[in-house]
Amino acid sequence: MARTCPFSPPERYTELRAQGPLVKATLWNGKETWLVTRYDTVRKLLQDPRISSEPPRLATLAASEDGQSTNFRTFVGMDPPEHGVYRRMLTSYFTVKRVQSMRPAIQRTADELLDRIAATEGPVDLVEALAMPLATAVICELLGVPYDDREFFHSRSAVAIQSSTAEETMAAFMDLYQYLDKLVRAKEAEPDEGIISRLVVDQLRSGALTHEELVNTSVLLLIVGHETSANMIGLGALTLMRRPDVVAELKADPELWSAAVDELLRYHSSADWLRRAAKEDIEIDGTLIKAGDSVIGLAASANRDEHFENPDEFDIHRTERHHLAFGYGPHQCIGQHLAKAELEIAFRTLFDRIPDVVPAAELDDLPFKHDATLFGLYGLPVTFTRP
Repeated sequence: MARTCPFSPPERYTELRAQGPLVKATLWNGKETWLVTRYDTVRKLLQDPRISSEPPRLATLAASEDGQSTNFRTFVGMDPPEHGVYRRMLTSYFTVKRVQSMRPAIQRTADELLDRIAATEGPVDLVEALAMPLATAVICELLGVPYDDREFFHSRSAVAIQSSTAEETMAAFMDLYQYLDKLVRAKEAEPDEGIISRLVVDQLRSGALTHEELVNTSVLLLIVGHETSANMIGLGALTLMRRPDVVAELKADPELWSAAVDELLRYHSSADWLRRAAKEDIEIDGTLIKAGDSVIGLAASANRDEHFENPDEFDIHRTERHHLAFGYGPHQCIGQHLAKAELEIAFRTLFDRIPDVVPAAELDDLPFKHDATLFGLYGLPVTFTRP
């Protein structure tokens, strides 16, 4: 289901919510699934131990009949208790305290990028000049991945999250796997301070992680670590440029930035489909889901549910900030604190440094990612007054 307006989920979601909290639907591959449309029901789904995240149970969601797209297994595709074992290996690298210590480095990168933008003649593509390089620099520094290799993994990541064929998707994953396989082996010989090296020293050498598991985890962190943040920087910047009154309020009271970031995440819900499957027959909100049935929690629908007062309004003063943009339950996004820090620093620095920045194209002419798993912008041309 495509979005007809970049600031709203697919229109069909409103109709689906009216039909009920769970609605049976047919996917592009002819297989049936349950669409979970409402906030409370999505939360129940995501924390129910009878619901599985394991790829073998998600066969009806595979990109091909032979299930090729399910071969790439990471901890996000595991169920408790196995999932918790691997998640705990990473938790310490993404705590609030750890992210707080990273803020000065993120700020320096944002400042450097804004210096270049301010010195550029003519319209500037904010995705190319700010969103993608900032998100990429942060995850590369964190993981210990060479920033100079960004064009390679940007191109492969794009294929992996777009509406590509199963063969194209698997080829992209294999390219990334081979790249990170080589990098992990280099870290084994000469560890540095990045997460990959820390996992080599703390987990691989002890046998807690296999080499394949470490490479798969590294692929996941690299893709998600730059794509999700870059998408939200682009979408959020566009939203704020269209609301100068909100930007003025944020400048007058910078303490509001945290709430503004949460509202942008709720409002856009870049990562929408939360895919699961039933391990056994279960009943949720009066609907029987049979063992083996596939289930999709619609985060973008849940975040516009009537659980939120005036859900279609963008309101940085909203008191209910428990959105589902990062999922919920045991599989909630491990990097959410880092993502929020990146977004806050990116937006605040952009509008402090270039207060009159505006889009250089009409909304209908902007290239939105209607063909990708993660919604965002391929480009965002902007213009502003040079000093």
